[in-house]
Amino acid sequence: MRGRVNPFFQPDHSGSPPDPAVLTFHRSLPGYAPTPLHSCAQLASGLGIGALYIKDESRRFGLNAFKGLGAVWALHRIRAARGGPMTVAAATEGNHGRAVAWAASQLGLPAVIFIPDHAAPARIENLRREGARVQLVAGSYDEAVARCARESAEHGWQVVSDTGYEGYTEIPRWIAEGYTTLFREVDAQLASATLAPPNLVLIQAGVGGLLHAAVLHFRASRLAPILVAVEPESADALQASIESPAGAPAPARGRLDTIMAGLNCGSVSLAAWPDVRRGVELFVTVTDAYAETAMRRLARPEGNDPRIVAGETGAAGLAGLLALLEADALAPAREALALGPERRVLVINSEGATDPAGYRRVVGDGVLGEP
Repeated sequence: MRGRVNPFFQPDHSGSPPDPAVLTFHRSLPGYAPTPLHSCAQLASGLGIGALYIKDESRRFGLNAFKGLGAVWALHRIRAARGGPMTVAAATEGNHGRAVAWAASQLGLPAVIFIPDHAAPARIENLRREGARVQLVAGSYDEAVARCARESAEHGWQVVSDTGYEGYTEIPRWIAEGYTTLFREVDAQLASATLAPPNLVLIQAGVGGLLHAAVLHFRASRLAPILVAVEPESADALQASIESPAGAPAPARGRLDTIMAGLNCGSVSLAAWPDVRRGVELFVTVTDAYAETAMRRLARPEGNDPRIVAGETGAAGLAGLLALLEADALAPAREALALGPERRVLVINSEGATDPAGYRRVVGDGVLGEP
């Protein structure tokens, strides 16, 4: 595991604030409701920090993950500019593709989703349940992205990707804008409960879309918290990029075999990277063991803390916090963050048990509630 303080961090970087129309649009959708924000006092006390807030995205729009916020906002913007028949396409490890298929179905549009053939069967079946035509790809997520782009160009399909690549960066930014709704909900929920805002936020990072949304939201605040990116040790493209000589996008150095499937990405989003490079203060990598520990601690809380069903990717933010608090390899990062009673920490449970069989293997039987 590694921790890297960002040498390119710009304290005065504010980026471009998200469009306020995003939250207004989401509120207009059938089935919209703010997802819960849990204050886990017992867990915070046990970890020696002042507060721990967990934003639970496991039931967003019935999709078991936060991704619908970005997909539906991006497709809304695409549809405003382009009428007529349209087939939408996306590459996924599971959650983004399901969100795109769901958003397309709201508009009566067909969807074609490309997913690595090693994906959990439950995630593939969820795509089909949303009405998507599923294309299995013999390879990695990045190879699925490339095949999606290639076949979409051949057939005239509209790509709705959450990762930006050469010549394709506008729509991924719209998707990140869509994700900012969950952070605006956090602000309102904390204010309603008269709780102090976080001064440390840990965000799981695959290609960087959710992290990008966090930068857009929090760096626009005068009292911006410290932002920490958490990646799997075996899929460390963001840390590899921040450690490159000029902080330029670089490929992951690991084997891309993490159980945190939603973060199993070999390259960063070119749409996210400029803001992430300037707006994130620390990059850390964690092992799968910490994700598993985080899943179990959320599933079996102590005291009055709520039980939270978090999938492998969903638990990654808490995994980063646990690693920072105890791993010898992350001691310099721990000291840089001054982790202790003054820290109020926010993490995002970005998904529930999107692979129920995998969840039970980690957490055990008899703990999985209604997904």
